[in-house]
Amino acid sequence: MKYAEWLETVPSEITNDPIWKLEVYRLALFVDDIGWEDVLKISKERLMLSVADQLHRSLGSISANLTEGYSRSKGLDRARFIEISLGSARESRDWYYKSRHVLPVEVIKHRMGLTTKIVSMLTPMIPHQRKHAIREDQAEYNISPRPSDFSLDAEVPMP
Repeated sequence: MKYAEWLETVPSEITNDPIWKLEVYRLALFVDDIGWEDVLKISKERLMLSVADQLHRSLGSISANLTEGYSRSKGLDRARFIEISLGSARESRDWYYKSRHVLPVEVIKHRMGLTTKIVSMLTPMIPHQRKHAIREDQAEYNISPRPSDFSLDAEVPMP
């Protein structure tokens, strides 16, 4: 299925949500949707069951973390979810590479290209969100432990 065709199939409950305006979200949802058939094919090879499971999880995590992050206020909290999404996109690309012995070459090239595009779109979003972080003045702490209170050689108490 082509991206333009796929766009027509997405229900209004998703397309009417403000996050739909983000192209990276649309691409993340698309790669997860088309990845379903890839996961099914990979899972038919007994030795590749764990790869199929990991690919399925990482693909779903890209858009899921974008959605959760988008629901947070701007700043460090949102940046954290974008970072997780970025990690999942890179992970998905890695699992696709490991699936090259099972999936056709053109599928691998397409999926790795798509996940790379998602990575390139997510990467600049993180520092942008961090600029909107709430910054507090640094507190000054003047605590100097007495040698008898702290020692690297002291035995660590166990609960």
